[in-house]
Amino acid sequence: MSSFMDTKIEFLKGVGPAKARLLNEELSIQTYHDLIHYFPFRYEDRSQFHTIDQIGPDSENVQIKGVLDRVEVVGGARKQRLTAVFRDPTGQIELIWFKGVKWMKSKLKLGIPYIVYGKPSLFQTKFSISHPEIEIMTPANEVGKKTMLPVYSTTEKLKRKFVDSKAIAKLQLELISTRGFSVVEIVDKAVLNEMNLVDLTTALRNIHFPTDALVKNKALERLKFDELFFIQLKIFREKSDQKEVHKGIIFQKSHLVHEFYEKHIPFELTGSQKQVIKEIYSDLQSGYQMNRLLQGDVGSGKTITAFVCMLIAIGSGFQTTIMAPTEILAIQHYQGLSEYCDKLGLTIRLITGSTKKSDRKKYLDELVSGEMNILVGTHALIENDVQFNRLGLAVIDEQHRFGVAQRAKLWQKNKHVYPHVLVMTATPIPRTLAMTLYGDLEVSTIRELPKGRKPIKTSHLYDSSRLKLFGFIQREIDLGRQVYIVYPLIEESSTLDYKDLMDGYESISRAFPKVPLSILHGRMKAKDKDFEMDRFVRGEAKIMVATTVIEVGVNVPNASVMVIENAERFGLSQLHQLRGRVGRGADQSYCILMTKKKISKEARARIGCMVATTDGFEIAEKDLELRGPGDLMGTQQSGLLDLKVADLTTDGVLLKRARLLAERIIADDPELTSPAHARMSRHLNKNQIATLKWSAIS
Repeated sequence: MSSFMDTKIEFLKGVGPAKARLLNEELSIQTYHDLIHYFPFRYEDRSQFHTIDQIGPDSENVQIKGVLDRVEVVGGARKQRLTAVFRDPTGQIELIWFKGVKWMKSKLKLGIPYIVYGKPSLFQTKFSISHPEIEIMTPANEVGKKTMLPVYSTTEKLKRKFVDSKAIAKLQLELISTRGFSVVEIVDKAVLNEMNLVDLTTALRNIHFPTDALVKNKALERLKFDELFFIQLKIFREKSDQKEVHKGIIFQKSHLVHEFYEKHIPFELTGSQKQVIKEIYSDLQSGYQMNRLLQGDVGSGKTITAFVCMLIAIGSGFQTTIMAPTEILAIQHYQGLSEYCDKLGLTIRLITGSTKKSDRKKYLDELVSGEMNILVGTHALIENDVQFNRLGLAVIDEQHRFGVAQRAKLWQKNKHVYPHVLVMTATPIPRTLAMTLYGDLEVSTIRELPKGRKPIKTSHLYDSSRLKLFGFIQREIDLGRQVYIVYPLIEESSTLDYKDLMDGYESISRAFPKVPLSILHGRMKAKDKDFEMDRFVRGEAKIMVATTVIEVGVNVPNASVMVIENAERFGLSQLHQLRGRVGRGADQSYCILMTKKKISKEARARIGCMVATTDGFEIAEKDLELRGPGDLMGTQQSGLLDLKVADLTTDGVLLKRARLLAERIIADDPELTSPAHARMSRHLNKNQIATLKWSAIS
């Protein structure tokens, strides 16, 4: 049975079929529900009046009562403008119109009291208002409109058809005033009382026509809560279902972990690493399939932490795998772990797209027989012929680079029971995003860097300081260190960017004629990339001129300088990832951000953040603030996180409260079958609440 809110918009007074078609095409408004949920993006406060002497350089829109002293048309026939002197008891201000000059002049009358509304601007020493709203003062409006007038986004096409912000406001008022106007409440009364929220009908009325800021904020709080709460409710319900459906392998304590700790680990684990291992071990003994996200800054020791967890699985008689997004990163994992595996008597193999057929066949046989303990690889691991004997734990590195379907294939490598899954990322995720995007995963965080690591010193230089930069690079090379110089290759096919890289390579060659260089970019063949990278890793090349292909997966402890050219063209997260390529050894490392003198305000904010801190989590929060969640996580185009009013950069406290409430409700009533939760259950079942679902994908 359809409700009042399902009524087609064409049946609202003042709309009709043609305007309805236009509203649908331009704003996706098809029903009363769509219209009432099309919210203003700001408000004009018409409840207050200003006097002219109160106007200053920082004044926003003002509302003034007064009379017109003089009205005249000035300028030539082609560049006419209408000017008027508007006066109140405290002073005078000029009003200016550049369009509709004749029509406006015919409407204005001297000596009659008017109300003027607009934004003042200062030219030389005089204030003026261009194209103000002006209306004759009446007893009804003399005391103010006692409201905050809504301002709606519209489009040029709608404006040409006279559907501007005022027209949309008129439609909203018509809808709210319609006989039978009603909104079905979606949150149970006990929740409203506990959270001190207004009912939905009140919230929707007041979001469009609030009488003051307090009323508007209460309406906004309710609507924000709904968005955040239902995402969290859906996450926890799916998480609860997941535990029921996917029972997990129970691992026992492993002698391998003890042996590794006692004899082979070359350094002391940080407190963060030890805490994460405890959290993961608890999951591995819970009887439920583990789905945990391990996040930690570049160089924080995620791989060694994951290796300890892999030893727990191997000690219980199971196989493990680690899947990396690039061949370089997979090789790095393989080489780093092989040393430990040799000492522990474990078999570790590497399978990538470059693996020889004969080797691949041999490795696959070892995998099926159970002879192999650890398989490291790229996307090649998810191919159908890769079959495990007993896969107990799958580790997925830089998981955001794999699609959901790719991860699902890896999970299905076990015939009888899903393996435990640990996904890792070196891109720190802001707390509010982690709660929303990864809500169905448990999250572990390594916040400490290994002992002895020196913070990377970051500085911002302009192109005019290039000689100073070259002198610094030479001094570092003379000390036996190595240097990265990275150019932004936004698109691999971009001729301009490729030219930037090659021009840069030539200028570096001229500046350092006796220094061996390497070059690395996306157009090179895989074997050529490997050759150049290997030269740099072995120290034969002292300067690596590259694009962002070195962003992930290169570990050269001897590299102490990262120069990022045109740094204004990189995002914060990418700048931080690139900076993490240095600082891997005991020497002091440096990151130098090169830009031209004139850069945008946003780029300056990004670079300022990079210079101010090396904390990846602080940088992630700033990135969220600057870019928003859609751009940051690539969810904009996928329709995920389609939040109309809630803002993850500012609504963290409300999100946390909504999350705790949702968690408690699902713990008490997993299927929401209680009559007390009926409204929320109906809303969840009726609506597709957008969440990014990482765990229940098999």
